[in-house]
Amino acid sequence: MARRKHRKPARTRPSQGQAPQAPRAQARPRSDAWVLALAALGMLLTGYLTLVAWGDGTPALCAEGGDCDATQGSRWSSFLGLPMALWGFALYALIALAAATGATLAARWRHLSRLTLLGVAVSVYLTIAGLVDVGATCGWCLASLALMAALFALVHLRRPGAPLGQGRWTSWWLGNGLVVIGVVLVLQLVLGDVLDRRPENPRLVALAEHLQATGARYYGASWCGSCARQNRLFGASAERLPYVECSPAGRGGPTARACVEAGVSSYPTWQINGLMHTGVQTPPDLARLSGFDWEGAQARR
Repeated sequence: MARRKHRKPARTRPSQGQAPQAPRAQARPRSDAWVLALAALGMLLTGYLTLVAWGDGTPALCAEGGDCDATQGSRWSSFLGLPMALWGFALYALIALAAATGATLAARWRHLSRLTLLGVAVSVYLTIAGLVDVGATCGWCLASLALMAALFALVHLRRPGAPLGQGRWTSWWLGNGLVVIGVVLVLQLVLGDVLDRRPENPRLVALAEHLQATGARYYGASWCGSCARQNRLFGASAERLPYVECSPAGRGGPTARACVEAGVSSYPTWQINGLMHTGVQTPPDLARLSGFDWEGAQARR
């Protein structure tokens, strides 16, 4: 018997006047629940630290004069006039947004990879800067670093197959690495006071010289967070203050003899006209306590 030839079924063409069917749209991937959960924890942590910073308070579990207090009061705790915790909150929010959106898994991964890499790099930089400059670390900051590291690991361990195509991984990591290095350099220039060339305020200069001339004393410690806030109130004129270092050997070292004889028990402490005043004092308060004509100095500017 002759074998029957199998014919390919003819392709059906749309009838005249009938539009061809559009390809079925690809469904968006579901939100990444694990990344969302970790990002939400990061937002809660940094949101709490932001509220504490705006209230000029001390976070829970941070003893006055401790490592956490010193770190929170240092120059590394704010950027462009805003608490560093607020910038962290914004980054966690972007990570949460990326985890909840994305047209494809590959597109979502690219956003999460870039954001978590930036977060880990900045957190490590700030931790090292605090150790080198202040000699202290903050438990809350380390908790945020751990969260960001967990996010980075989670994102990269669950990478979808070939989201960038073949042969593009080197350029991907190089490009993101350059972005991270650029951000860290900007932080160093701003927070490291490399670009700080603001002129002194003449009124603050006059007040600092008045305090020096009247025999006032400002007792503090290099690791004291409240002392750092006190110095920032005077800006570039802080070097003119009648400062006495009570911890010349650093944290844990012996207290300077001058501070012991003055009966200083907390920092900062001001001795003005024979009276002791503890805590951060604003320039107008110091003017009032020392008899300086604050308003008159403003008029003479």
